[in-house]
Amino acid sequence: MKPHHRIYGIFFIFAIAMGSMLARLPDLQVQFDLTQGELGLTLIAASVGALIGLTFGGPLVERYGARRTAFFTVFAASALYALMPWMPNGLWLVPVLFFAGLVSGAVEINVNLQTDRHEALLGHRIMSRAHGMWSLGFFVSALLAAGIRQMGISVELHTLGALIFVVIAGSIVFSGIEDAPHRADAHGGDVPRVAFPTIGLLPLCLIGAAPLLVEGAGIDWSGIYMRDVFSVEPWIGTMAVTIFSLFMALARLFMDRLVDRHSPRLVAGGLLGIAGLGLIVVAFAPDAYVALFGFLLMGLGCSSVYPLAVSAAAQRTDRPAAVNVAALGQMTFVVFFLGPPILGFVAEYIGIRNSYLVAVPLVIGALLVIKALAARPVPLLDEPEPLTPHG
Repeated sequence: MKPHHRIYGIFFIFAIAMGSMLARLPDLQVQFDLTQGELGLTLIAASVGALIGLTFGGPLVERYGARRTAFFTVFAASALYALMPWMPNGLWLVPVLFFAGLVSGAVEINVNLQTDRHEALLGHRIMSRAHGMWSLGFFVSALLAAGIRQMGISVELHTLGALIFVVIAGSIVFSGIEDAPHRADAHGGDVPRVAFPTIGLLPLCLIGAAPLLVEGAGIDWSGIYMRDVFSVEPWIGTMAVTIFSLFMALARLFMDRLVDRHSPRLVAGGLLGIAGLGLIVVAFAPDAYVALFGFLLMGLGCSSVYPLAVSAAAQRTDRPAAVNVAALGQMTFVVFFLGPPILGFVAEYIGIRNSYLVAVPLVIGALLVIKALAARPVPLLDEPEPLTPHG
């Protein structure tokens, strides 16, 4: 297994764990007798945890290295997701989601830093492909969840099975991870204990946040949307997540070459337009099949915009890459985790269809600052460097 393939493995394995839990949100909502607003409020705990993890996790990730960070964070998050259905009531979900969000923030810093450094070593882009493995993991977990839910298998057994898979697969993949060396042009200063966005980073934060709000709407609420609006069978409802994740994964796996051929700005602008169209289609869909097409467009449209923003942030030389990646992650993943709760409140008071329109202004805002991304394809490195462990 090549070194960067092990980083792909972190993305994929962690997505299996998180995707298995998110696919069962409709069942957890019923189990704990939560309204859409109460479920949304509960999910805020994950957002708060992720914010803290991204704010303070950079130095710890650098200190303990990619391998130990992957083992601890992915295994801990997976165990916490498996505990959720065993809680005595919905209130107990709050601390579980908080700590799961906390370690998820560290996962985000770890995988994006390593992917950026491997891009420099390889001399070509792999960021979208790496995030494609995340989407592929969500697709696989959603596809399995569709059958598992239809067969009536309990949430407890489902999430336990996901944890067992994570432990076995992670033990194999993570054991061979080595830290890639820093970029040659990286900022040489120490990593600060706290990471906050700078003025220059804010446009990239907006560009990265827009697709993550669309992703949160597509993953967290699509099953509930399909159930409440069209009263479909559980497997059809879960197919919304499956289709969304499939087209996001396919686009990410093949988007790097398109970016290298054209430009980050052109590709991101086109994808954001597709994502906006998908939101509108879902909001006004007359039947379940049109809605599924809308989720397809949403998955395709928000596929590679966030990876492009991450690459741009990591390549800034004003601060260490870990700081810029963490600061970008703060803004974007707060939207990823906080967006679905907000959409839940919107759904409860003005309807779940209208909740999908909430993301449209953010997509438009990202298009207005799209100039923060490069207008031309730029080679990442003239000559790839050999991989050597970096302590």
